[in-house]
Amino acid sequence: MSLGTLIAAIEKKHHNPNVAKLPDFRTGDTILVGVRIKEGEKTRVQNFQGTCIGIKAHGSYQGHFRVRKISDGVGVERVFPFHSPIVESVTIVSKGKSRRSKHYYLRTRVGKSSRVAIDYNRE
Repeated sequence: MSLGTLIAAIEKKHHNPNVAKLPDFRTGDTILVGVRIKEGEKTRVQNFQGTCIGIKAHGSYQGHFRVRKISDGVGVERVFPFHSPIVESVTIVSKGKSRRSKHYYLRTRVGKSSRVAIDYNRE
């Protein structure tokens, strides 16, 4: 058994069926991520809404996306792997007009300058 087939077998074993349900979002989009949180024995879904500032290997097993929001004046970033079982759902709130693949410059911005323009022509 070659290394490639071994890795493919492991990836298939840990495949998350929710990945096929994820919408086609891009960087600059404001998205709402439903995160499954476990508190003791109970689990619930908590929403995390923010701007997608980076995507790595969209849809692949190694891929992830990074979401940033401002909470009480403090920037909060979370990285969500595509195949993570804690990602319940992803909803696109607004589609941003973007000419970059990574929006790391938003980390230094505060207030109105941290907004991404809305792309009304994208469907």
